[in-house]
Amino acid sequence: MFCDRAKVFIKSGKGGDGHVSFRRELYVPAGGPDGGDGGRGGDIIFEVDDGLNTLVDFRHVRKYIATSGQEGGKRRCHGADGKDLVIKVPEGTVIKDFESGKVIADMSGGNRREVILKGGKGGLGNMHFATSTMQVPKYAQPGQPSQELWVQLELKVIADVGLVGFPNVGKSTLLSRVSNARPKIANYHFTTLDPHLGVVDLGEGEGFVMADIPGLIEGASEGVGLGHDFLRHIERTKLLVHVVDAASTEGRDPIADILAINKELNTYNPALSSRPQVIAANKIDAIYTENEVEDPVRALKEEFEPKGIRVFPISAVSGKGVKELLYYVKEQLKTIDDIPVVFAREFDLDSLNLIPNLPYTVEKDGDVYVVEGPRIEKMLGYTNLESEKGFEFFQKFLRDNGILEELEKAGIQEGDTVRMYGLAFDYYP
Repeated sequence: MFCDRAKVFIKSGKGGDGHVSFRRELYVPAGGPDGGDGGRGGDIIFEVDDGLNTLVDFRHVRKYIATSGQEGGKRRCHGADGKDLVIKVPEGTVIKDFESGKVIADMSGGNRREVILKGGKGGLGNMHFATSTMQVPKYAQPGQPSQELWVQLELKVIADVGLVGFPNVGKSTLLSRVSNARPKIANYHFTTLDPHLGVVDLGEGEGFVMADIPGLIEGASEGVGLGHDFLRHIERTKLLVHVVDAASTEGRDPIADILAINKELNTYNPALSSRPQVIAANKIDAIYTENEVEDPVRALKEEFEPKGIRVFPISAVSGKGVKELLYYVKEQLKTIDDIPVVFAREFDLDSLNLIPNLPYTVEKDGDVYVVEGPRIEKMLGYTNLESEKGFEFFQKFLRDNGILEELEKAGIQEGDTVRMYGLAFDYYP
């Protein structure tokens, strides 16, 4: 089963909390703080695996979570770092934010390995907070939280040339004749469901990669049928070969077919309609006309060659005209920039603040300002507010994370009361 799209949940590891402890040994009654640092959380890493060519494995496993860092220990022991989670994907996989559809990373070209979500940093143990005036710090730093995200994985085949056309016009037959690809071929009245890649070898080290893009239908750009699934594979190709049934064996008009497909390409992505194009007028061995005026190949040339689109009459079954088509395509590719089509990053993880310094709420309850948030609650649990240094440390924490500024925006005045999880403070700027 070919699978070219999957939705998965990814989550990096949380940083381990710093530890609060004090050295207590015989003959050393006041040895000072020795709480160790927490370990770093594991990263989420995507890596290209050349042995993969589908995303089918992601149908069975939907969640990928890296391990968290361990808490620091006594005697300055550093908590163990969380293990990175490496997710293997085939080359050509585009990773997008599921909500916005923006590109996070394109695993193509030289981009073989990329860290998508970083694990949280470990918190500092209380040994870091000892000063000449505060020798017994009873607080430590909590580890940073993890990052999490729903992402859409999309596999876009990597080929120089894309064969496009309506179902049953001979694309698979042509690909099997000119390359080592072996797609299933029959007189189907429905389209091939899998894109196939083949390497066209023209000798002397020259050649190119050709993809049989599954047959398109009108309305594909609006998602009719499997339109979007098929169209995404055309986005990387440098040149398009329109394969049409010149003999109209199924009653289709080849000129109308080409115009309809170009319309779908332009609607889906205007840049696609401007790609270099060639027309392969297939099934010429089945053309029966009584005079030259009715010749469909001539009609195709009169319609498209003035627009700069060459028309090659071929028979994919017998091979007639195929060699001329391939050598023309090769020469055209030489004139096209050889830089691979790689989708630029559109999504900035930092801009979404996936690791917020301090998610909190500031609300007014009568004359009291209530501040709450999970990180505040945790910091209160680690901080000894009865000590002068501990209280200063917590005030700096509130100031650095913008809470004091938020209280001022809410209209707090000197002497007003602030409540945080059962603790009440008088506000003095």
